[in-house]
Amino acid sequence: MPTHDLYLPRTYSTWRPRRTPFHPFAAVWVLISLWIERMRQREALASLSDEMLRDIGITRVEAARESRKPFWC
Repeated sequence: MPTHDLYLPRTYSTWRPRRTPFHPFAAVWVLISLWIERMRQREALASLSDEMLRDIGITRVEAARESRKPFWC
C-alpha cells in the first residue's frame, strides 16, 4: 500500500521581531522607575482603611506584610 505525506500550510507566522538590547543607562532607568512605583503602591496599600481592604479582598495582615517588603522584591 502506498504512503502519502500530507503537508499542511502553516497557520502561523514564523516572523519574530528582532529584540534590540537596551542601552545600560536605559535599563537602569527602567529598574529605578519600577522600584519607585513599587514603593508608591505599597505606601498606598498601607494607608487603606479596613473597609477598603475588605473591598479588594485582602486582610490588614496581608497588606502589612506586603507593605513591609523591600522595594527590590
